[in-house]
Amino acid sequence: MLKTLQILAASFRLAWQELRNNKLRTFLSLFGVTIGIFCIIGVLTTVDSLERNIKEGINSLGSNTIYIDKWDYSGGGDGDYPWWKYVKRPSPKYDEMRFIRAKTDAIENMAFTLQVQGQNIIHEKDMIQNVALYGVTEEFNAIQPFEIQYGRYLTLSDMERGSANGVMGYENAAKLFGSAERALGKTITIKSKKINVVGVIKKQGKSLLVSGWNFDDCVILSYRFFRTIFEERYSNPTIMVQGKPNVTTEAFKDELRGTLRAVHRLSPGTEDDFSLNAVSDFSEAVTSLFSNVKLGGWLIGLLSLVVGAFGIANIMFVTVRERTPIIGLKKAIGAKSRTILSEFLLESAFICFVGGAIGLILVFLMAQLLSGPLNFNVYISYNILALAVSICIAIGLLAGIIPATIAARMDPVVAIRSK
Repeated sequence: MLKTLQILAASFRLAWQELRNNKLRTFLSLFGVTIGIFCIIGVLTTVDSLERNIKEGINSLGSNTIYIDKWDYSGGGDGDYPWWKYVKRPSPKYDEMRFIRAKTDAIENMAFTLQVQGQNIIHEKDMIQNVALYGVTEEFNAIQPFEIQYGRYLTLSDMERGSANGVMGYENAAKLFGSAERALGKTITIKSKKINVVGVIKKQGKSLLVSGWNFDDCVILSYRFFRTIFEERYSNPTIMVQGKPNVTTEAFKDELRGTLRAVHRLSPGTEDDFSLNAVSDFSEAVTSLFSNVKLGGWLIGLLSLVVGAFGIANIMFVTVRERTPIIGLKKAIGAKSRTILSEFLLESAFICFVGGAIGLILVFLMAQLLSGPLNFNVYISYNILALAVSICIAIGLLAGIIPATIAARMDPVVAIRSK
């Protein structure tokens, strides 16, 4: 154990001397490793952070949830389905919910939703714009769980009676009243309708998922009261169904498809006039997309790492040549070949690790710069950090294996006489 530590200490000391004595040569050799690590880890860090943010937005759509709509959220199914057929499809209806629940055993929760965007909210002389309004039924919050920061959520009585009560998003409440807490008990006006604010949703934060629920800038109303302000058919009606925990997404979709075909009275052979949009499908599509982006980063980074590996190998060849008499002297006084081999391999790995460390510092600085404009945190995860260290060590060992082997096989007499 002590001998191993001595070899490590000697290797690091010699590597550090090499870095100090041949600054330009070492810098040029490390440049490839630095750029390679920066490309690979930079792309992985940015893409992982981006993917994580989008998946969090997707997960907020509901666990094991399917959205029944006339539209296909993936952008058109197989790509050959004409858009005008989507337009001609019937929109989901509130009255269909009872039949769907009765005929589908796998349903855990179910909600009917309406929504309109870009609305104005008025309180006395103040007004805010571009507000999303959601009209929902009783089980919406079971599928879309969120915390209430101040006040309460809509009660079952609010839902059944269609009370003029609403829950505001945190950002909307803060903009309109100066402080989100002040919104409680206040009256807001939407399309000449007076609404009592009974709760404020806890701040959710930004998400890159454009089609997700925007709970920071919304007002949630009961479905029945919402219909007194807007027409249902022009308010993007959607049925949300959440499956039971022990039911797979595919089995759930198959059961729902059979039920909906019966509801719509479609004969065998007739194509579906509805879309079943599963949240899990969105997540898989995102994973597939970002896998391709990561592959591009790997290809660019590996090219730079190959260049860096050749540079480090060149340094080690020169180092072996310069230290040939010292190697011969060590072997003459009893140093074993594997000791010489270990010293040069560790030195090569250390030099490569220094180049990788510089690359990681650049990635860290890039992450700090990107976090602000992207509105979400970009950071290096422990897995990616471990990957970076592993790559540096592997490249260092591969680059140094041939020079180290040459040094280990030297004849001590010939090595001592060489100058």
